[in-house]
Amino acid sequence: MTASNTPVVILCGGRGTRLKEETEWRPKPMVNIGPRPIIWHIMKIYATHGFKDFILCLGYKGDMIRDYFLNYDFKNSDIRVDLGSKKVTKLSNGHDENDWSVTLVDTGEETMTGGRLKNVSKYIDGDKFCLTYGDGVADVDVKALVDFHQKKGKLATVTAVRPSSRYGELLIKNGIAEAFTEKPQTHEGWINGGFFVLNRKVLDFIEGDDTIWEQEPMQKLANTGELSAYQHEGFWQSMDTYREMELLNHLWNSGQAHWKVW
Repeated sequence: MTASNTPVVILCGGRGTRLKEETEWRPKPMVNIGPRPIIWHIMKIYATHGFKDFILCLGYKGDMIRDYFLNYDFKNSDIRVDLGSKKVTKLSNGHDENDWSVTLVDTGEETMTGGRLKNVSKYIDGDKFCLTYGDGVADVDVKALVDFHQKKGKLATVTAVRPSSRYGELLIKNGIAEAFTEKPQTHEGWINGGFFVLNRKVLDFIEGDDTIWEQEPMQKLANTGELSAYQHEGFWQSMDTYREMELLNHLWNSGQAHWKVW
């Protein structure tokens, strides 16, 4: 399966309570970095590497994400509106995303990450797909990541990154994750940076809406030797807090947005 038909599933349904200054009135994926929401930046990373088929797992305030993409073409093009007939004519194309395909799926207000993935499974074609979070950017070479996944031949690959954080820590040996611990009390070692490549067989590890992907499914994959780890030494940053949002905006506005690979 090539990049052009490998779907990218993005988890967009969480409440983002640690960024409540912004998420009280909009979902975290719609919080802006510069002039665009972070979800757009994530999708541009994938699209630059040829991955343009997206499946968005909506939940909290999902209608705002739905409206953004439903109106994307008109909002990013010059248009003429005939107020009498209400006819709208597009006069120019103001964006480069005409070849994107975006599937928007309501996966439930309170559904956990694993459940959201399971709820979009009917829209995933083929045996391989990508998965990531709707709040983290990186200069990951997605093609190299997918090639690594193919070479290792495991059911799942996670991108491992190094920043001090609060995310799941990976114990890695020879490119294989031997153990996974969610949110350990340490700032050392490799952590879960998202940007997964998965075989659809991993869906069998998810029982229902209350399944948290980062807990039992990933732990089972690691314990059975089916979780490979792509070690990314480059830039990676999540947007969990207001301070991290300010950091990403500072990087963008100062021309230091390392994830801007387009």
